[in-house]
Amino acid sequence: MYKNNLKMILTPVIIALAVVAGMFINSLFIRKDFHNKQELFLPVQGSKLDMVLNMVDHSYVDSVDIRKIEEEAIGGIIKDLDPHTVYIPAREMERVNEDMQGNFGGIGVQFYKFRDTVTVIKVVPGGPSEEAGVQDGDRIVKVNDTVVAGVKMNDSRIMGMLRGELGTDVNVTLVRRGAGQPIEKTITRGSIPVKSVDVAYMVNDTTGYVKVNTFGMNTYDEFMAALKSLENQGMKKLIVDLRSNVGGILPIAIKMINEFLPAQSLILYTQGKASPRSDYYSNGKGSYQQLPLVIMIDENSASASEIFAGAIQDNDRGTIVGRRSFGKGLVQEQRILPDGSALRLTVARYYIPSGRSIQRPYDKGKNEYYGDLSNRIRHGELEEKDSIHFDEKLKYQTLGGRTVYGGGGIMPDVFVPVDTNGVSKYLIDLRRTMLLYDYTFDFMDRHRADLKDMKDYKEILAYLKKFDLVGDMADYAAKNGLKRDNKGMRESYEIIRTNLEAYIARDVLDNDGLYPVFGRIDTTLQRAVKE
Repeated sequence: MYKNNLKMILTPVIIALAVVAGMFINSLFIRKDFHNKQELFLPVQGSKLDMVLNMVDHSYVDSVDIRKIEEEAIGGIIKDLDPHTVYIPAREMERVNEDMQGNFGGIGVQFYKFRDTVTVIKVVPGGPSEEAGVQDGDRIVKVNDTVVAGVKMNDSRIMGMLRGELGTDVNVTLVRRGAGQPIEKTITRGSIPVKSVDVAYMVNDTTGYVKVNTFGMNTYDEFMAALKSLENQGMKKLIVDLRSNVGGILPIAIKMINEFLPAQSLILYTQGKASPRSDYYSNGKGSYQQLPLVIMIDENSASASEIFAGAIQDNDRGTIVGRRSFGKGLVQEQRILPDGSALRLTVARYYIPSGRSIQRPYDKGKNEYYGDLSNRIRHGELEEKDSIHFDEKLKYQTLGGRTVYGGGGIMPDVFVPVDTNGVSKYLIDLRRTMLLYDYTFDFMDRHRADLKDMKDYKEILAYLKKFDLVGDMADYAAKNGLKRDNKGMRESYEIIRTNLEAYIARDVLDNDGLYPVFGRIDTTLQRAVKE
């Protein structure tokens, strides 16, 4: 009896021990096999991140897109760095570099989606479309075999279809006012310039105006050509408009600043953990060292624009007019990665001549950083100079002893509040619904033959005097869903009329028509002229 009980007790134990022993022996073989496999794919050298990616790629139970995982991992690595260190995927690099390089492969048209139809605003002079016979006002209804009219297609997709490698062909089908049948054109893509100087013209008999929208590879040459043209027209004073210019290539901006400063004037210096201090001085060879100078900035002027304005301000070389700038004082280097993507890595801070950094704090995170403009608006900064407060610990002196402040953008010498006079709900609704633009196209379709050969914006304005543009536009808007508002029309009459005249002038003369007309109600420009 006892032996039987003992047998009953020991048998399960023995079986369990056998199973455990078997599992142990098997695990030895599995581990050996695992180590053999591991040796095949684990990097001999590399970081922990490299090893994890390698393990996932080779050994994870399911198939995964390792490239997607890498892209997301990079975002995670840099997300808590400064707001201007960014990763640029390879698919976006071409678009990102276009402004800097100053050209792209395309057909050479400016277009606008008018009633779900791609309408050519302006054919680039000397470009592929002009050579192929495309005209202002043409509607593009098909690109190759894809219908683009009457369908919900975003602008970026349409641009992607029209742009492409230099020398390649694209077939477009056009509808032209007055033509009985659609017109088919084969256009060979060419190099289309991306201008960084929007316009240069004489505001009055002695004051020249230049609008610079970015600092790209061709900006210096465009800028100097513009100044030479203005000089030939009698320029004795210059206004450089850097409003909404978010920066660009730093050496280009330095080269432009050099044109206005006497020899051995400090323009800026840069310094970082791995970047020893580098000072940048003017060489005294600038062509416009004595020319009276005004720089216009606003809350969207950033980076190289702020260097430009700050160098002029700190050297007491000119007058800064407008509103406080963005506040970006970090230097990025673009480093290309093996797959064609890039990392724009912050490597240094820049300091303008007084020694101040204009970088805004970013210790509260990127959302707070980029939401700063909304905070400025709420606090009334765009309307009242007195709402702006600087840290007295960040007080500096210009070359001539004037007080300036660091830590949050360039404060202009002459503050000009945002102009809200004449802004009615009706005007806001017109802009929101894009009806001002739509009416302009409708007007141009009816009067293009009269306007297309005009060469000066003053000639266009004289022609437009005979039209009740505001009343006609209001009728058009009412037919398209926006109720006529006579009170709002009276309140905003000058702004609406000027907008319509400017858009029509743009359709005829591009920016040479747009900016001079808008300039008549631009309060910041009018103040700059007086300085």
